[in-house]
Amino acid sequence: MKKEAEKVLSFPRKQAEEIQALQDTIYVVGGKWRLPIINSICNGNKRFRDIQRSIPGITTRMLSRELKEMELNKLINRTVYADTPVTVEYTSTDYCYSFGPIILAMIDWGKKHRKKITGKD
Repeated sequence: MKKEAEKVLSFPRKQAEEIQALQDTIYVVGGKWRLPIINSICNGNKRFRDIQRSIPGITTRMLSRELKEMELNKLINRTVYADTPVTVEYTSTDYCYSFGPIILAMIDWGKKHRKKITGKD
């Protein structure tokens, strides 16, 4: 793992280009709520209330705002069904799924980090 990191982080690199790419990534998936929302939708929660219930502490207003932003960034699709009452469902796009391996790596790292800082490794 260390050798792989050293290979990726070796010199010379285009730092300005890398910083721009990192900032773009953080802009799209950063913040307290976006990754939990993606995780919730990828775990089968499609309706607004189901997503909200699966994420402790998120407000209706914040979830609504984040879903709109994520739709603009092509991470999710919003589908409105003209039933009575109207039904709205959110699904991940293929583009969102391309971020999957990174999310899984972050989950793995987070678990290891928690063990490390609690002394349970």
